[in-house]
Amino acid sequence: MSLRTAQRASLVDQVIEQLKEQITSGSWQLHAKIPTETVLAEQLGVGRNTVREAVRALTHAGLLECRQGDGTYVRATSELSGAMARRLRAAEHLEILEVRRALEVEAARLAAVRRTEGDIELIEAALLKREEAWAEGEVDAFVEADLAFHVSVVEATHNRVLIELYKDFSAALRASIAAAGAPLQNGHIPHDAIARAIASGDAAAAERAGHACMEHIAIALAETPELID
Repeated sequence: MSLRTAQRASLVDQVIEQLKEQITSGSWQLHAKIPTETVLAEQLGVGRNTVREAVRALTHAGLLECRQGDGTYVRATSELSGAMARRLRAAEHLEILEVRRALEVEAARLAAVRRTEGDIELIEAALLKREEAWAEGEVDAFVEADLAFHVSVVEATHNRVLIELYKDFSAALRASIAAAGAPLQNGHIPHDAIARAIASGDAAAAERAGHACMEHIAIALAETPELID
């Protein structure tokens, strides 16, 4: 009996690792719906109970989200971002802002020093998409475009640790913003000063622009009390 239990646990662990690989490799995109339990059982050559246990484990880890009557979706791309997502759901929005300030302001400063011409093009393209999404009034598109802009700035630092940390944080942050409704009614928060400072290689200006952006967000949150109650 003990031997069968050990074998089953080992099989579940194998399935967990295979499913996790689909997530971390990008084969299953963030927010995408994964194959059904039946399909996964057939593809992996295991029983549905084994798949169910593996999915339950990944759900507990924060990588997957089971929606009753709908299916299972990818919630985070790593266990770190899954843990962050759980913590952010319980955090105050002002606490989240403090972390954003620490990461994004330093990223803007470093990006101004280390950016390449290719980085500048990506930042400007991301900024344009952000402005277009704002003009169209599409909340979901604006959230994605806003985060894409900040990711492009972070990537311009060429600091691998910061890049990975921010990507994990932004995955959790996206869920937090979406849950709050990402209100656009508090006015437009310009990001062009950040892009200009980075393009010109002015680290001090990029840092100031980053701080100014965070202050605008803090004011917007203060004017929307239901987000910080």
